Amino acid sequence: MTGTAAPFAADDYRARMKRAARSAAEAGLAGLLVAPGPDLVWLTGYAPTAVTERLTLLVLAPGQDPVLVVPTLEAPDAAKATGADALTLRDWTDGKDPYAATAALLDTGGRFGISDNAWAMHLLGLQKALPGTSYASLTDALPMLRAVKDAAELELLAAAGAAADATFEEIRKVPFGGRRESEVAADLAGLLRRFGHSQVDFTIVASGPNGANPHHEVGDRVIERGDMVVLDFGGLKDGYGSDTSRTVHVGEPTDEERRVHDLVRAAQEAGFRAVRPGVPCQEVDRAARAVIADAGYGEYFIHRTGHGIGVTTHEPPYMIEGEEQPLVPGMCFSVEPGVYLPGRFGVRIEDIVTVTEDGGRRLNDTTREMVIVD
Repeated sequence: MTGTAAPFAADDYRARMKRAARSAAEAGLAGLLVAPGPDLVWLTGYAPTAVTERLTLLVLAPGQDPVLVVPTLEAPDAAKATGADALTLRDWTDGKDPYAATAALLDTGGRFGISDNAWAMHLLGLQKALPGTSYASLTDALPMLRAVKDAAELELLAAAGAAADATFEEIRKVPFGGRRESEVAADLAGLLRRFGHSQVDFTIVASGPNGANPHHEVGDRVIERGDMVVLDFGGLKDGYGSDTSRTVHVGEPTDEERRVHDLVRAAQEAGFRAVRPGVPCQEVDRAARAVIADAGYGEYFIHRTGHGIGVTTHEPPYMIEGEEQPLVPGMCFSVEPGVYLPGRFGVRIEDIVTVTEDGGRRLNDTTREMVIVD
């Protein structure tokens, strides 16, 4: 996790840690163990400048004050984190056993949730120190831990979305034809940074037949007149994510290209219209997918309709068949159906959407109509 943590106060982090510990207890866990990464940033505001083999671990347990186990040489930086006032730092020095120090904080027979990006060596070290303990990944144990955003988080996500929109408005003005995908991708990255992003996570520029690969790696293909070009880009602004997709065309499109673009636009609208509190996540996927399937292109929509977004650009909840988690006001996620015709072209249209008290609100507002570029 890189980038600047969002400007929250110690009380915000204190409330998050209390909520996380309470959620752990409700899930039947003895506590949570959180390694450096997005969960630690969200809970404490602390993002180590370098993640090394030295153990750093936040311990949250119901009825106990939060403790951050940290290497002595990194303790001064940890103490500067905004959330440090809401927890106790327990440092350990090189040559000492960090697992023994951590074990003293844990129920010797408890089951703990542990962040997905914890190192295997650290988990194994804890298991050796406390053989009676067991562990579950946070994604499995508490998938909705960060899913519902508060008003300040929504404001930051909206600002990130506006920056991505500004990026699209500028990129549509640059020449496409005769330039390499990598050159347009570099333009996208520069624009995201110009509009306030500290971290660029992806800049997909998939032209012509490359557009049929949803996660095409930008290459040296020269964009040609007559190409459909899928643009998918985002990153972090003030610690919160953006992610948007638009599909443009170099010169005038064919009737089929217009028809497929209009189909994806209708599917994206249907997915958005399905968003409201209490609706299972899978219903958003079903609504968008039905439009594409009914038009005979169902086999060419080859990915889920959406994913959550927050302090990372991909996180729960997921808009996919089988996900029965009901939507809750404050959840934020993408709605991004697509059609991918192998060897020919692809179309994807994506907005970030937040659940409101009576429906949904888009955090991206650039045109979803076909955009013609030079």
